Amino acid sequence: MRLSRLLMLTLLLAFAALPSLHAQLAGSPYSVVVPVADTSDAQRDQAFSTALAQVLTRVAGGQDLRSNAGYADALGKATSMVQKFQYQRAATGLILNVDFEPGSVRRLVSKLGVQSAGIKPPVLLLVQDGNGHLLDQTALASLAASANARGINVVYPDAASAPDPAKIAAADPVALAGVNQQYRTGLVLLGKLAGNSADWTLISGGQAQHWTAQGASADNLLGDAGNGLVDRLGKQLNVIGAGPSEGKLWVSGLDSAMDYARLISTLQDDPTVKQVLTLGAQNDAVLLDIKAAVPISALAANLAAGGHLLLQGEPHPGADANLRWLR
Repeated sequence: MRLSRLLMLTLLLAFAALPSLHAQLAGSPYSVVVPVADTSDAQRDQAFSTALAQVLTRVAGGQDLRSNAGYADALGKATSMVQKFQYQRAATGLILNVDFEPGSVRRLVSKLGVQSAGIKPPVLLLVQDGNGHLLDQTALASLAASANARGINVVYPDAASAPDPAKIAAADPVALAGVNQQYRTGLVLLGKLAGNSADWTLISGGQAQHWTAQGASADNLLGDAGNGLVDRLGKQLNVIGAGPSEGKLWVSGLDSAMDYARLISTLQDDPTVKQVLTLGAQNDAVLLDIKAAVPISALAANLAAGGHLLLQGEPHPGADANLRWLR
């Protein structure tokens, strides 16, 4: 796919009216499981409030909403937003599955004054012990719990086909494309445990953030890592108090009409993108004018976190951000 054919397609879609489609599917961000002591009304109402707090954090993209005006009152009225709930017996005791009505939650998030870049994709956990073996879901429970409590979901590698941590750390495009295809994310947490210390690297859209930590035990290290992960994602991806913006994105790596169509679909699925205008095409790339509810730099970071795109270094001339499509 080169300039003439790609430009023909882009002109057809120059002004895209971008719908916002939301569905409450399996694994929905609007569904929460909360432990309860019994089936009393008091326990149920408290569980609804706890569950709504988690859902609000998820839908707000991991932002801490506790200080926002109206937050406490909203939790007190959580029952009015419950779509359905069900008690179940689990190995750990009695639990309550709660599903909230998506439209009500989104309206509440907007009422709380939050400008969100959308629900974050899950984070793939590639954490190695001192012998270089990847830790499984059971071993990573404390990390997952601390991340989930703050609105970030995690996924675990398939033991039979786990990505190579070294290639992920090097931002190898083929390896990152494989992560996107298998786990539907561009977020990967790499970890190496050694006694009471750990080295961590968060990969987001090919960009790396590194930190080290000390802890009294492996559980403490992992629990702290979950909080560190959310903190770093928040600084990179969350947008608080920002208004509408307009800017230009340069997207390369589009080798076919299907690549271009998928790029447009990815933009359509982003709730902060309001309008797209294709300004031109050259070789395997397009220049897009974007109107969004968040700054263009934040939009680019969130698009890359979704796994379909890689953040590139210097912006292309005339563009505010430079991305590369991953096939």
